[in-house]
Amino acid sequence: MFSQALRDIARPTYAAILETLKRSDGMAVSELAKELKMSYMGVKQHCVNLEKKGYLKTWRVPRTQVGRPEKLYRLTDACDDLFPQAGASLTLNLLQGVKQLYGESAPEKMLFHHFENQRQRWSEMMRGTASLSEKATKLAELRDSEGCFSKCTYEARDGLRIEEYHHPMTAIYEAYPSAVRMEVQMMEQLLGTRLARKTVDAGKGRELIVYDISSLGSPAERGVFTGVQTDANPRTGVNPGKVPTFLEM
Repeated sequence: MFSQALRDIARPTYAAILETLKRSDGMAVSELAKELKMSYMGVKQHCVNLEKKGYLKTWRVPRTQVGRPEKLYRLTDACDDLFPQAGASLTLNLLQGVKQLYGESAPEKMLFHHFENQRQRWSEMMRGTASLSEKATKLAELRDSEGCFSKCTYEARDGLRIEEYHHPMTAIYEAYPSAVRMEVQMMEQLLGTRLARKTVDAGKGRELIVYDISSLGSPAERGVFTGVQTDANPRTGVNPGKVPTFLEM
């Protein structure tokens, strides 16, 4: 039997609205209508229905000019189960089991094996990408296909980066922080350049993960080195911890 959550969002339009909002820090009905190429009133009615079902909530942002506060729609916690999770409970139980059977380093060895397999698989899919921007765009597409809600962006100030609003392995990373460094190293090998991973305050109570991609003159190249940055604001300090190879574990 389908879950009640799946029944509630079985309409394609509902799914499109939820996926679009997942990639944002909140959007007004007018923004959603433009993004989805739908009528304002049609989107508004769908949002009202989803809010009644508990999947959306409103966020009012004061206008900088005279007028009523702007009303944005955002996802609620009820949406968490709708998006891919990497079988977190099962995976954590398995990792705990191999730790008890084979020693303290066994979980990290398994995680390293996972990322090495992923690197090999994605490397084949990225064949034919020449420039760094092409590689980054393709990598973002691959990560998006596995539930990370990724997109590749470029701005003169921030340079080339991959932004993500969700990660199926979040619970696993909380239990095994070393896996984050393994993933960063895997992405660096695919792109052929350094990355700086950081958590950014996206406003309105939301956070996103940003991977700054090192290129000549980019923010990463000007002083942000390979590693994982843990504070929730734009930063310059990093943890340059070396990811151990399989033989070193």
